[in-house]
Amino acid sequence: MPEGDTVWNTARVLQRALAGARLTGSDFRVPQLAATDLTGWTVRESASRGKHLLLRLESPPGATTPGPPSAADRPPSGPDSGTRWTLHSHLRMDGAWRAYAPGERWAARPAHLIRVVLRSPHAVAVGYHLHDLALVPTAAEDQLVGHLGPDLLGPDWDPAEAVRRLAAHPDTTIGEALLDQRNLAGIGNLYKCEVLFLRGMSPWTPVRAVADLAGTVNLAQKLLAANRGRWTQSTTGSLHRGQTSYVYGRRAQPCRRCGTAIRKEELGERVTYWCPVCQPERPG
Repeated sequence: MPEGDTVWNTARVLQRALAGARLTGSDFRVPQLAATDLTGWTVRESASRGKHLLLRLESPPGATTPGPPSAADRPPSGPDSGTRWTLHSHLRMDGAWRAYAPGERWAARPAHLIRVVLRSPHAVAVGYHLHDLALVPTAAEDQLVGHLGPDLLGPDWDPAEAVRRLAAHPDTTIGEALLDQRNLAGIGNLYKCEVLFLRGMSPWTPVRAVADLAGTVNLAQKLLAANRGRWTQSTTGSLHRGQTSYVYGRRAQPCRRCGTAIRKEELGERVTYWCPVCQPERPG
């Protein structure tokens, strides 16, 4: 699942493949960037912010760069003004970036899902089914990610701030609150379900009734951090197929603690998995 740890891993893949390289070609297959050519641009770094990918670039001197839609959106004046740009993408549920050696077959996804290709002398980065693809001045990144809460895998991680943001909406269910990226950035449905199981908490518990919000966000951070650097996400400690989660994706299977059948139900706009015994059901 492309949650915070997957996006972090993807950013590292692009960093190893492209950082410091001058692009020898680009191919955008989305209408808003179809005429954009990044040939000659240098990749400065690849970073993640919650579930967002930020590929930071520098245009060569004198290059024609895509202008922001209005003067109000232009970066501040200075020596780097108009030369540093960020290619922003969001993986959502089905997006992916893959890095290939020059001449290697692109076999990750069907070709019709390709949204962008970036070529360098030593690697080719291919973005499949990317969402919210945009090229903006690096100084204006906050317009895209400034609303996010503390990043569980980022240098800005601040558990106290995450708790403050969660507590500011006491009537929201904890299941929905953990998925709200404005509270804390990086948790997706998998980690939401697993954290709540491990805390013995029903997903329908209102935030005001959560006795230890700090313990909840700290556990979420530990789970995501434990999965950095690998593609198999596990909350149980096992990497064997079918043994990596406690409740997520296990509807009707026995709970690993008590043996009760795991349940699945919609919560907000997402499904949730939980054990009705280990996580007592909501009243009524």
